[in-house]
Amino acid sequence: MKFAVIGATGYVGSAVVKELAGRGHEVTAFARNTDKVWQNENVKAVAADVLSDGFAKELQGFDAVISAFNPGWSNPNIGADYSRGAAAIVEAAKAAAVPYLLVVGGAGSLYVAPGLQVIDTPDFPREIYDGADAARRHLADLLPRRDVNWAFVSPPARLGADAGFSEAKTGRYRLGQDDLLLDGDGAAGISVADLAVAIADDVEQKAHLYSRFTVASA
Repeated sequence: MKFAVIGATGYVGSAVVKELAGRGHEVTAFARNTDKVWQNENVKAVAADVLSDGFAKELQGFDAVISAFNPGWSNPNIGADYSRGAAAIVEAAKAAAVPYLLVVGGAGSLYVAPGLQVIDTPDFPREIYDGADAARRHLADLLPRRDVNWAFVSPPARLGADAGFSEAKTGRYRLGQDDLLLDGDGAAGISVADLAVAIADDVEQKAHLYSRFTVASA
């Protein structure tokens, strides 16, 4: 199968590129700096600007597109930049008639109680609020849409070593929908390698069309 990964040099994007290529798929890795794209015979690195007028043409001919677009958590304009880029990617996917666009979002929009999302809890880090809120609003914009074949994945609260979890690949995970997954009394986690496994499984099967899902370590 042929897949495209937007944001292919980021934490999640690079792991997805490796997982898909390792399964023998043809992967086109879109990145601002192609020198940082993981090199493999199944991977084609392409320099791309998601805001360019011609980006829709770049998305034609794939079985699915994974958007791991993120303008950077240290970017002081992350909220506005994420919103603008994410919207452009969706419109490009629509114009290109992409069969399945999987957007990698955040955990902030998951629910910890009826009507209460992670992002609105008192302990949510203020320094990443703008980016998390932009991802939450992007999901809200996608939910009613049927003119583009979207899906949205939220990682768990603890993603990889930076969040106090593991970086080990087990190949196992469990699925959820809109609620934050737990491990005992605490938030569950997953390694980025296992998140990539879940993402690869999903795009191979186009398993969550028009819906959001979440994953955590099994």
